[in-house]
Amino acid sequence: MKKKYKILAITLARGNSKGIKKKNIINVVNKPLIYYTIKEAQKSKYICDYIISTDDLEIKKIAESFDADVPFLRPKKYATDKSSSVEALQHAVKFMERKNMIKYDFIIELMVTNPLKNVTDIDMCIKKLILTKADSVIAVHQLEDHHPARIKKIVNDKIKDFCVKEKKESRRQDLRPKAYIRSGSIYALKRDYLMNRSARYGSKNSRPHILPKKRAVNIDEISDLILARHMLKAKK
Repeated sequence: MKKKYKILAITLARGNSKGIKKKNIINVVNKPLIYYTIKEAQKSKYICDYIISTDDLEIKKIAESFDADVPFLRPKKYATDKSSSVEALQHAVKFMERKNMIKYDFIIELMVTNPLKNVTDIDMCIKKLILTKADSVIAVHQLEDHHPARIKKIVNDKIKDFCVKEKKESRRQDLRPKAYIRSGSIYALKRDYLMNRSARYGSKNSRPHILPKKRAVNIDEISDLILARHMLKAKK
C-alpha cells in the first residue's frame, strides 16, 4: 500500500445509552470503557484522523483526557434512540471534510462496546478494504452454540426448523456451513459507499474480518460487562 490514503476513523459515543447507564464511560478494569478503543486507534499506522462523536460533555472531557479529538458535540437529532449509526457517521464525515477542506477515501467506525479488539484487527480491516477494493470490511466472529441450524420456531405448539435444517444429534463443531455474526466492533468503509449508499455493509462486495472469539465480546448487558472485565484482567 504505497499510496497515502486519507482515512478518517470515528467512534460514536452517545451519552444516553440503554441497558447500562453511561455505558461508554463505565469503569472496566480501572479505565473507562472508551479508553480501550481510543488506545488501539491511536496505534494505527493507516488512520490519518481519529475523532469521537458524542453528544455528552462528560464523555467529551474523558475522551480528551486520553488525547482523543472531540471536535464537536453531536446534534441531538443524530443522538436519539431512533437515530442510526449511518446518520451519525455521515454527520461526522461532513463536519471533518469541511473543517479540513479535504475528501476522505475511507471511513473506519470503531465501536466503544468491543474493548478487546486491537490495532492489528483495525489495520487488517483497513488493508483488506484497500487491497480487495471492497465496499466494506466488517468484523465478524463464528457462531457455534447459536448456529442457525439450532434456531427453531414454534408452529401450533410444535418445534420446527427456522431456516436451516438440523441434522439430528449433530455436534456443534460439525454444523455446516460455518455461520458468522457481525461483531459490532469494526466497520471499514469506502467513503462514497457510506455517503452515497447510506450503508455500512450488505453490498455484494462486503467482506469479513474474522475476529477470534476471545476478542469479540460486545457489551450490551451486565453479563457482557462482567465477561469483558474478566477477560481484560486475564489479558493483563
